[in-house]
Amino acid sequence: MNFSSIFIARPVATTLLTLGLALAGILAYIKLPVSPLPQVDIPTISVQATMPGASPDTMAATVAARAAARSGAEAL
Repeated sequence: MNFSSIFIARPVATTLLTLGLALAGILAYIKLPVSPLPQVDIPTISVQATMPGASPDTMAATVAARAAARSGAEAL
């Protein structure tokens, strides 16, 4: 006798077993504790660079590129 033949021979019992397992799963899901997410302060860094008389293109090409290379921000 195969394992599946037991369930084929008894369709009512199979249906009740399936409904019972589904109900138990739904109840377990509802009762599953959910902890709130912890409060996390995301670290931020602010860098200011000035070059009097420079255009935005000059700042991006010279000052900002060097600052990013030194800080390792290129990988981001």
